[in-house]
Amino acid sequence: RNIQTMTLISSVRRHVKRIYPVLGFITVFQIPAFAQQFPGQVDSSLLPVLQMHYRAEYTFDAPLDTGAWLNQKGGLHAAFVSTDKAHFRTEVPEQKESVSYEGTGWRGERLNTEILIWSPDTLQQVRISLNDLISSSGKRISRNSIQLNLIRYVLSNYPYGAKDAVCGETPYHNAYLMPDRFEPFERFDLPGKTVRPVWLSIDIPSGAEPGWYSGNIVVHTTISSITMQLKVHVQNQVLPAPADWKYRLDLWQNPWVIAWRNHVKPWSEEHKILLKKHLQLYAEAGGKYITTYAVHSPWADNSYSIEGGMIEWIKKKDGKWAFDYSIFDTYVTLAMQAGINKAITIYTAIPWGDRFRYKDEASGNYVNEFWAPDSKTYRDHWDIFLTDLKTHLQKKGWFEKTYIGINENEMSQTLAAIQVIKDHSKSWKITYAGNWHKELDSLLDDYSFLYGEEPNASQLKQRAKRGATATFYVCCNPAKPNNFVFSPPIEGRWISWYSAACGYDGFLRWAYDAWPEDPDRDARFGSWPAGDCFLVYPGANSSVRFEKLREGIVDFEKIRILKEQVIRSSDKNIQRLWHAFEQYLSLFTAEHEFNEEKITNEVNNGRDM
Repeated sequence: RNIQTMTLISSVRRHVKRIYPVLGFITVFQIPAFAQQFPGQVDSSLLPVLQMHYRAEYTFDAPLDTGAWLNQKGGLHAAFVSTDKAHFRTEVPEQKESVSYEGTGWRGERLNTEILIWSPDTLQQVRISLNDLISSSGKRISRNSIQLNLIRYVLSNYPYGAKDAVCGETPYHNAYLMPDRFEPFERFDLPGKTVRPVWLSIDIPSGAEPGWYSGNIVVHTTISSITMQLKVHVQNQVLPAPADWKYRLDLWQNPWVIAWRNHVKPWSEEHKILLKKHLQLYAEAGGKYITTYAVHSPWADNSYSIEGGMIEWIKKKDGKWAFDYSIFDTYVTLAMQAGINKAITIYTAIPWGDRFRYKDEASGNYVNEFWAPDSKTYRDHWDIFLTDLKTHLQKKGWFEKTYIGINENEMSQTLAAIQVIKDHSKSWKITYAGNWHKELDSLLDDYSFLYGEEPNASQLKQRAKRGATATFYVCCNPAKPNNFVFSPPIEGRWISWYSAACGYDGFLRWAYDAWPEDPDRDARFGSWPAGDCFLVYPGANSSVRFEKLREGIVDFEKIRILKEQVIRSSDKNIQRLWHAFEQYLSLFTAEHEFNEEKITNEVNNGRDM
């Protein structure tokens, strides 16, 4: 027994001797592994929380009345609702469940409505079947003329309808989900106790026979369905194609964002293919101005994705100057092919901070210099540039539709730059966006006034009399009216009724597409009100805001066309009705409160008239 015991002890000792070195190795090397710094290390507190799947939108919101969903009948709910107001993701809809829509439009017009789908239960595979609309005589509006888009929610830094939005920091510490981004879809799942708006548009063919057309659509889930009725009255009038609209829509573009967002080389063939689709959306809304850049980053690097220069300034080894127009020509050609061909704006004669960039041929480096418009250096360089630019534009056949653009600059510097341009050639056209200034009026061929800083009616008529155009614009101010994601949608339509009432030629806005970091889900950028920087989304996807703006532009065109017909008519009754309508338009110039219900009624009553 003792011999067996001694043998066992000896065996244990041998194994312990083998184990201890291993344990010692673990002790010495394992503990420092958590404290040691490694190349490329990122503190765990800075890491984003990873999700199992991509989130098409954030879902952090909660209903104001958590008990409201308990009163909702289970299963699928669907209703046609107004596009003039917002409908929130977790709020129980208040309106009746109307399953019929009736709209009236001209031939060539687009009619819009929303289908609101909701349920206290989770619904699978929600989808919508479309059918032709058929008249009593058997004529059809094809279901291909009906388009559906899911409306996604994006983050805002202001609550819905906020009247205290400013260009500086928001006073609100929370974020808010707003319905805005369009997304094509085939089907979707609806989480319980949520709402999903779907945008439905009907493009009435320009050749459609006037009369009533009716049909139905069906909303399906895996277990139920709701049939909804569509009825459209097609009037005899014909709305021209967007390229022929007279409304001067000027939404500033930044084509570099398309390359950045899609991870393609700027101005590659891939980039140009994407740009064609992107510009088509602008063209279909009647876009008239092509935004181009003669200088690199004209707005002092304030965009998330910088606007590059389309005209390369090159200082040759011998000190002379050359200019490369290849990007400029490419973009203008693409835009014109899309149908945007009425005006080219070249920004800018006064870049913010007076910074000009050129390529030094001797070193191959880019060089930044600062040329104040009232300096001899500025005049010398711009005389050379304008001479070369004018020759190039005349060769391309673009000179007559080109404007040199200036934006919100100090008066003395603006006047100095205008003087340099006009001294070079009286035939240059100049456009300016900023407050109304009497001393600028006669110097500008195209003038866009900040809302609230505008000329009076007499001054505006004098501009029109001499053939000078005038528009107005909004930006990060005023709070109302505007096109922020938290603005009531009706404000987008109201804007063009205001243009018509004042006698403006159109509307300007920065920007069409100056996207922030994550535009698909988060419309915030810096301290500015959410949505200030853009109206459309990646993938050439529209938005509630953009479509409401387009609706207002169509209203403007219809008013213009009817006015021309009234002038040619000798019918006293028609003259009387038109006079009453013009009197009614004065409501829009007198509006200051921007109560949502009030301005909705103003627009809709005007449309009825």
